[in-house]
Amino acid sequence: MGFATRTAEFRGTILVNICDEELVGKTFEEGKLKVHLSKEFYSGEVVDSMAALRLIRACSIINLAGSRSVSLAVDNKIGSPQAIREIDEVPFLMIYKFAG
Repeated sequence: MGFATRTAEFRGTILVNICDEELVGKTFEEGKLKVHLSKEFYSGEVVDSMAALRLIRACSIINLAGSRSVSLAVDNKIGSPQAIREIDEVPFLMIYKFAG
């Protein structure tokens, strides 16, 4: 399985959304939280792990959904395991890179 990705640029900032391909289109609920991993938000192109990692390294804001996507960032020291939030056992991670 690949990674569903969508990249956008806003005022010089690159934003990338990456989701485990098999989760796109699904909805997850836990208590009052409900997250829908829509095709509009996550699907632009399906890429392999190397291409997904290049996107993660190149962008300023990253939205990750799914165990493979989140692990890709954390295993490569991009993002903190303490920042992972799970909803219905699906991990989510948002990363903001600030220039010094």
